[in-house]
Amino acid sequence: MLQLPVKGCIAALPLYGGQHVFLYTMEGSIFDLKEFLDEKVALYNQPGFIEKDPICIPHSFTNAGDIEISGFFAAVLAWGNRTSIINSSRKIMGWMDNAPHQFITQHKETDLKRFLYFAHRTFNTTDLLYFIHLLSQHYRQYASLEDAFVPGPKYNEANVGEALVHFHNYFFSVEHPERTKKHIATPARNSACKRLNMYLRWMVRKDNKGVDFGLWHKISPSQLICPLDVHVASAANRLGLLPSNKADWKNAVGLTALLQQLNPADPAIYDYALFGLGMAERY
Repeated sequence: MLQLPVKGCIAALPLYGGQHVFLYTMEGSIFDLKEFLDEKVALYNQPGFIEKDPICIPHSFTNAGDIEISGFFAAVLAWGNRTSIINSSRKIMGWMDNAPHQFITQHKETDLKRFLYFAHRTFNTTDLLYFIHLLSQHYRQYASLEDAFVPGPKYNEANVGEALVHFHNYFFSVEHPERTKKHIATPARNSACKRLNMYLRWMVRKDNKGVDFGLWHKISPSQLICPLDVHVASAANRLGLLPSNKADWKNAVGLTALLQQLNPADPAIYDYALFGLGMAERY
């Protein structure tokens, strides 16, 4: 069993506004680390976090179908500047008449002209039109996008790795542009699958803090993998939770295994803490 670091150390961790916080962990003081991370979770897992984060896009809706579709697009586009991510996501939602579920299930071919010439970093019109096509096909057969991750009544694996592999294979099970495959990650290629794990956190985690939605029930919060990018990996590395800054599937699973020792039922809750610490590196 993996063990959390317990050797004494002092770590200077940057926060917003150029401030730093110093964490001292003494021999055997795993509880100090938990207390520190829980404090950071409380700082970010609250409604004030929503406005400037891509999760504000699904929070614009109340219907479950609208939430999961808008959230999916926001998560897929979630790399780079957060303002740009939010603006691009809102543009797509506007073209869907701010009724994404209705648009996906009822649009006509002529309605797709408005999506021409879209680009967000390397995600372009070709990718966007395929996403719309695949989602339209999916919602003709299923009520929720959850069924694309978990085809059965309940997910019984230790973590969501198999669900992510299934989703990737399902998403490209019909004729598709080869270039579009790079926008849906898979653990089969040792990708950390940061954006999909973030999306699953939004849809699966359940608490009363008002940020995550908890709409899906086939997957348990205990099965989630903590979203991992280079900034989160760097923060985790400085805390002694990762041996390197590498954002890949192996490190994402290893980090989550350690976080499960702090909160077995909900390890992905510490995404808030590590994200907040990692984001500080960007400013």
